[in-house]
Amino acid sequence: MRMMTSRKANAHILYDAQTAPQTGRPALEPEHFTAGWWRSHEAVTGQAPGRGESLFVCAGEQAWVLRQYRRGGAIARLSAEHYVWTGLERNRAFRECRLLATLFERGLPVPQPIGACAWRDGLFYRAALITRHIDGARALATRVSSPDAAACHEPLLIECGRMIRRFHAEGLDHVDLNARNILIDARDTPWLIDLDRCRLRAPGRWQADNLARLERSLEKFAPGQARALMAPINHGYQSS
Repeated sequence: MRMMTSRKANAHILYDAQTAPQTGRPALEPEHFTAGWWRSHEAVTGQAPGRGESLFVCAGEQAWVLRQYRRGGAIARLSAEHYVWTGLERNRAFRECRLLATLFERGLPVPQPIGACAWRDGLFYRAALITRHIDGARALATRVSSPDAAACHEPLLIECGRMIRRFHAEGLDHVDLNARNILIDARDTPWLIDLDRCRLRAPGRWQADNLARLERSLEKFAPGQARALMAPINHGYQSS
């Protein structure tokens, strides 16, 4: 991928120069990173759960996911979508987009990045990210709710463990590894999404912390089953 930047007024865009001009795909303009533009063109096909407003949109012959960056916790009461500007390459959308591009080029199962946009307003900015939609994907959280999920989905859970190990081998510290950020496509292939604030780093304690966070997430979505669900995940992780 050949990532390039452009600017229009206070909007800065990062995009893949090799794929952006393809026929049937709209040129990336700041308005393409807003929900209102897609709604006005009746191109919204769905919406994902979560804190941010993640929309599924139809872009020509492709399906994209538009995600607006939103704050959580107490600070969201002050500003849900504004962040402190510390430099163009340090905004959250650009950093996630570049990380996705790096991992995508390495052949890892992450959504293909389409582009990122940051609107600067003095000391603050807003941001959005567009990625390629993963056809037929459902969150792991929706697959583990039945009482016998560990036995029914053991091969899938083993594959999830192997996938996580691949990312850890590349040095990815996923700071929000949870059952909603692991997607399973129609072929039961696991994918990793939502790399906001994630980074590449040397091996360390963070790898165990990632797995512990996933186990806490599984307990939330499948109360009383987290340990049984983590057993095949750990098996896949350790056997890779």
